[in-house]
Amino acid sequence: MQHLISKKKAIYPVTDFLRSYLTRYGRIWSNSIRYQDLSRFTNAIPLYDEKGADTLWSTVLYSDSDRKEIHEQLLHAYSVLKADGDISITKNLFVERVDQCFHGNTLPFRVRIVNRINDNFDYFYVKKIDANRIYGLELEHILSPNRINYFIHENTIVEEHIIGIPADAFLKEDIPITEFDKVRLAKEFVKFNERCFISLLGDMHSGNFVIELTRDFEKWTFRIHAIDFDQQSHHWRKEVYLPQFFEQNEPFVGLTIKKLDAENVLQYQKEERSLIANRVRVSHGRFDALMAVMKEDIVSDDEYVRKLASQLAHHYQDTVFESCDTMGELVYHSIMQLLGSSTPATDPHAPV
Repeated sequence: MQHLISKKKAIYPVTDFLRSYLTRYGRIWSNSIRYQDLSRFTNAIPLYDEKGADTLWSTVLYSDSDRKEIHEQLLHAYSVLKADGDISITKNLFVERVDQCFHGNTLPFRVRIVNRINDNFDYFYVKKIDANRIYGLELEHILSPNRINYFIHENTIVEEHIIGIPADAFLKEDIPITEFDKVRLAKEFVKFNERCFISLLGDMHSGNFVIELTRDFEKWTFRIHAIDFDQQSHHWRKEVYLPQFFEQNEPFVGLTIKKLDAENVLQYQKEERSLIANRVRVSHGRFDALMAVMKEDIVSDDEYVRKLASQLAHHYQDTVFESCDTMGELVYHSIMQLLGSSTPATDPHAPV
């Protein structure tokens, strides 16, 4: 299915209720770089990869008077992400460059930090704050196997780099993996598909998630990480929350059809549901605290909520969704479904 999302998403503000939650869980930092500070660049140069292809990022340049101050603030932000603000860790670090992506809605900045002693490098991101994105980051942190590190300052969000090969690049690189490895990759895509639908994380085409490869004592293992959370619980169309329906993901869908039968798919869906349910139970009240905020928040149009509620009520055969007034309530009831049932959220007899 093509063109699942056709309209640009509005940015939703962070309420005082949400800021209180973020403060409680250590996501607020009182003094750091701001998105508007990085927007003071004087020039931008397109950035190409080692093969000469356009990366869709541009390296931005600052005046001499701004560059020193901005680089110092960026090093401080990096110390917050990595060492709770201990600036001493940046003694041998420097900002090599700042890039901005001029494509898409959010226009994020990406910062490359380099160790001058051994040339090791790392990245982090500076973005405009958006309530949908924050809810997506928090749900990913609580419900997935992946830990998410970020903090908020005023109207800016600073995020740690999520390691992995971009899925679209993974498909192009033709990485040599065995037939057994392909089974493991298909299994991970099934679990990712289930997790996205349960948490209502949308727009997970291959440009918005990465694949982490880890070598164990016999074979490769794979883990899929979402990296873009702007479409968390916003769109009205059910298929937006199912990675299997994005045209860009067809190679993963085809691999799944080829390597897994319906019984395998059902097994992996049940496994993922059980894991998510256990993470909710051991979240020490964090999930409940997040839902208390999200259920009262407005992160989508009323019409979108009504349309999605109707589709979810039909999908789950449960009228409780029809009484929901917010996207947060839909997310809550979607997750409550798995606490009381092992039935998969997605159809094991469908293509994924």
